[in-house]
Amino acid sequence: MPLRTNPLPETDQPDCLRCRHYYITWDATFPYGCRAMDFKSRRKPQLDVQESSGSPCLRFVPRRRDPA
Repeated sequence: MPLRTNPLPETDQPDCLRCRHYYITWDATFPYGCRAMDFKSRRKPQLDVQESSGSPCLRFVPRRRDPA
């Protein structure tokens, strides 16, 4: 059985695309950003957070859905 460093199942992982703090930057070198953690990245910020801290992003806040 492989060791699992992340206690959350895949379905409970924070996804930047659904987070209020995620944004697309104008910087072609670092096109993705996180306002909560104040950094830009070449890939989804959640991947950098997971890699550097070993745990899922704790700043994840779901986006509000506009009423249809």
